[in-house]
Amino acid sequence: MPDISRAEIERTVQAALMAHGAAAFPAAEVARAVAQAEAAGNRICGLYYLESYCQQLRTGRVKGDVVPVVTAQRPAAIQVDALMGFAQPAFAYGLAPALDAARQFGIASLAIGHAHTCTALGYFTEQIARAGLIGLGMTNASPIVAPPGGKTRMIGTNPIAFSVPDGQGDLAMQFDQSTTTVALGKITMAKAAGEAIPEGWALDADGAPTTDPEAALAGSLVSTGGYKGWGFGVMVELLTAGLTGGVLSRDVKPLKAAEGPPHDLGQFYILIDPSTSGVFSDRLAQFETFLAEDSAGRMPGQNRLLADPVDVDPAAWAQAQDLAGIAE
Repeated sequence: MPDISRAEIERTVQAALMAHGAAAFPAAEVARAVAQAEAAGNRICGLYYLESYCQQLRTGRVKGDVVPVVTAQRPAAIQVDALMGFAQPAFAYGLAPALDAARQFGIASLAIGHAHTCTALGYFTEQIARAGLIGLGMTNASPIVAPPGGKTRMIGTNPIAFSVPDGQGDLAMQFDQSTTTVALGKITMAKAAGEAIPEGWALDADGAPTTDPEAALAGSLVSTGGYKGWGFGVMVELLTAGLTGGVLSRDVKPLKAAEGPPHDLGQFYILIDPSTSGVFSDRLAQFETFLAEDSAGRMPGQNRLLADPVDVDPAAWAQAQDLAGIAE
């Protein structure tokens, strides 16, 4: 597989998006997210999405030239209307006022509505943590999850991400995970590769366990921990649709489909200033020391490394170059 620098991935992705109708700033923000996903080995949220971004720019399913609108109906409740554009530039517009509000009041929310899928949530909460605040984020998605014991798709994979600063400009911990046993992208990638999936990931259309990815895509995914994961998924659904103005998962069409209505999704973030407690840093250090007493103990995300250059999938890279109009 080719080794490509993150900078070159960003340039190529930005060029591809701009070639299909995106303005420079939104294209640059999306390209930065794609490059970081690839660098983290998260291919589902990287170049894998680029073709659909470009197709949806052409069909108007995502608006590539809008300028997000930031408002604050209350001082610590920042809202951004993405205007059916990409989530990344909408977050970029809202981050600074949200950080300012959290530092002033100790806690703030950032609600992004009417947005395209944000793909990797940790990309956003990490930015909050690198600014010195605790970041909690969530989003809903197209319906693929039935309630435990049921077979009607009602909510999306509805992921949650959580990032904690280490006080030195880096991360003490981070997790980014769906509220289902597995992310939907792993099912679609298994189908594309002609591979079976493990039992316990999904159910077929009749509500029976399946190892066939095609049957899984026609059925539903399983919530992590059954009713427990379902509860978290519903929590995400209500916060992201109810507090951002986005739609319920049931009204979101398949995220990668070239045509159809805009995603109109919501992303909801909570920013917390750890200095509101005089002991947060001390408790964090105590826990890290205690955790290290077990040879298997580690903070979530502790061993996460970002590659540069990045070992990218050759087919995905060739496609990216083609979309950007770059000759090999």
